[in-house]
Amino acid sequence: MKHKDISPAAAFLAGLWLFAFMAVSVPAQEEVSSWPYANETKEQKDARMAWWRDARFGLFIHWGVYAVPAGTYKDKQIGGIGEWIMCRGQIPIAEYKQFARQFNPVKYDPDAWVKLAKEAGMKYIVITSKHHDGFALFDSKVTDWDVVDAAPYGKDLLKPLAKACRKHGVKLGFYYSQAQDWTHPGGAGNTWDPAQAGDMDEYIKNIAAPQVKEILTNYGDIAVLWWDTPYDMNKQRADMLQPLIALQPGIITNNRLGGGYPGDTDTPEQHIPATGLKDRDWEACMTMNDTWGFKSYDHNWKSAEMLIQNLVDIASKGGNYLLNVGPTAEGEIPQASVERLKAVGKWMKVNSQSIYGTSASPFAKLTWGRCTQKTVRGKTTLYLHIFDWPAAGKLLVPGLRNEIRKAVLLAGNRKLKTESAQDGVIVNLPAAAPDPVDTVVALQIKGELKVDKILPSQKPDGTVELSAALADIHNPGYGGEIKLETRDAVRNLGYWTDPRCWVEWSYVIDKPGKFEVSAMVAVAEAECPVELIVDNAKQIVRIPSTGGYAAYTKAVLGTVTIDKAGEHNLQLKPIKENWQPANIRTVLLSPSP
Repeated sequence: MKHKDISPAAAFLAGLWLFAFMAVSVPAQEEVSSWPYANETKEQKDARMAWWRDARFGLFIHWGVYAVPAGTYKDKQIGGIGEWIMCRGQIPIAEYKQFARQFNPVKYDPDAWVKLAKEAGMKYIVITSKHHDGFALFDSKVTDWDVVDAAPYGKDLLKPLAKACRKHGVKLGFYYSQAQDWTHPGGAGNTWDPAQAGDMDEYIKNIAAPQVKEILTNYGDIAVLWWDTPYDMNKQRADMLQPLIALQPGIITNNRLGGGYPGDTDTPEQHIPATGLKDRDWEACMTMNDTWGFKSYDHNWKSAEMLIQNLVDIASKGGNYLLNVGPTAEGEIPQASVERLKAVGKWMKVNSQSIYGTSASPFAKLTWGRCTQKTVRGKTTLYLHIFDWPAAGKLLVPGLRNEIRKAVLLAGNRKLKTESAQDGVIVNLPAAAPDPVDTVVALQIKGELKVDKILPSQKPDGTVELSAALADIHNPGYGGEIKLETRDAVRNLGYWTDPRCWVEWSYVIDKPGKFEVSAMVAVAEAECPVELIVDNAKQIVRIPSTGGYAAYTKAVLGTVTIDKAGEHNLQLKPIKENWQPANIRTVLLSPSP
C-alpha cells in the first residue's frame, strides 16, 4: 500500500505489489485465452459486476512476514506502514528472511476470520497472497520464499481461508504485488541490496506470471484479483499477466496492473473522493489505524463511529469500502479491530438494507448526513442517513419534489409523518435520535425521482454562507486528512495538518457584484497562508493566529468580484511553506461597496 510519510519518490513506489523466487516458464499462450472482456457489452459487464456493486463492503487483510518485526528493527521503531519495514529499514534480504523463522501463526482461525467479516456485514475478503517483500502465503512451486518452505508453520494459509469463505458464502479475492518484489532478483523497488539485482522481464516471466497462475487455479472460485501498483509495468510486462485472468471467468480486477489496462475498478487509497467517481466503479481502501500490516505500537485507532460514517459516505457516492485488518505473526486479528468490526456489524444488522445494492445520492450536498437510494421493481426508496439530529425534530430533504408513500425509521420500524415545503420535503422526527452515530429513515417515494439541485444562495441581504458541512473535502490519501467534526454543537473542518488537502464549495449568486470573503477560523500558533480561488481568480491570503483551535475569530480573507449570476465555486488551498493547521466553521461572502 502507499506510504503515508515518505519522500515523493518513495511515495510513488509505495502503491505497488508482491512476488516470489524460483523460475518456471510462462504458461503458453494457447493455455490461456486473450483478454476476456475486450468485447464485453455494457449488459455483460453489468451482470459480471452485479455482486460487487451490491456488496458495498469488504475486508482487506494485509498479512505476512512483516508482522514478525511488527514495526521494530534492531530495537528501533521504523517509521511508516508496517509492511514496508524491509524497505524503510533498508534490511538486507538475507537478514529479512530470518524473520520468516518466527512466522508461525498457530492461532490462525480462518473460519473465525470469515465469520467476523460476515458479522460485520462484509460480503467479500481480499487477502495479500504476496506483498512487496516477495513472501507468499501459499505453497508456490516457483520459489522457496513462501510460508510452506521458509516458515515453521509449513502449511498453505490460503486454502483454509478459501474453504471458510465457501462455507459462509463470502467471496474471496487475492491481492498480488506484480511489480515490486524486494527479494526476488529483477523485482522492482529494492535499491539497497545488490543481491536483488536482475532483469524485470525475467522476473515477470519466471516468478510473477507462474504465481498468478497458481493463485488463480488452486483455490476454487476467485472473485477479485487486486493488483498493486504498476511500478515499471509497461505493456509488454503487463501482457504476460493480464491474459491469466481468463482462468477465472467473471473475475473482477482493479486499475493497478499497468501497461494501459484500466481494469474494472478504481482504487482511491486512504481517502474518499469528494464527489465519487462518476464513470467508474470504485473502491476506497482504508485502514483502521495508521498501518496496513501489523505494527505493535500503532494504537491510533479510528472510532467505530468514523468507520460507520465512512461506509455510509462511500456508499452515498456510489463506491465500495474495503476496510483493512493487519493480523499478528501468531495469526490473530488485533482486538481493537475485532471490537470495531463488531460495532459496525451491530449497526449493519439494523441498517444493512440502506447499504447493500444502493446507488449514489441524488442530492448535491446534505448538511445533516448522507443519502443512499435503491429502486426495486420501479419503486424508489431514499435512505436518509442522519448524522446530526435536528434540534427542532424537522428534517429538510432539500430539493425533493416527489410525493411520499411512506417514511419509517429502520431502527424500530416506526412510521413518520412528512410534509411538503417550498425547499423540499420535511420529515418529522422524534425528539431524540435512536442511534447517535447514524439513524436511518427509509423514504419511499411516488413516481420517478425528481430532485432540484439546491446550492447555498444569497440571503436577502446579499450574503452567501458556506458552512463546513457543505464543503467538498479533498484528501489526497497520504499524510493527514481534513475531517468534518462537531465542537460545541457546531460543525467545523478540522485536523487540517496536511497542506496537500483542500476544500471547495459550490454556490449560487443572483445579484453579482463585489464581495468581501471572510471565515470563522481558529488557528493555534502562527498565521497560515492560503490560496483563495473564486472561479478562476486566485489570491494569496494569510489567516492570523487566533490563539487556539477552539478560539474562533472572523478573519477577512480578501475581496472578489463576481460579474455573472449563476453557479460559482470557491476553493481554499494551503500554501505548503509555513502552513499551520486551521479549523474552519464557515466562509462568508458579503456584498462590499
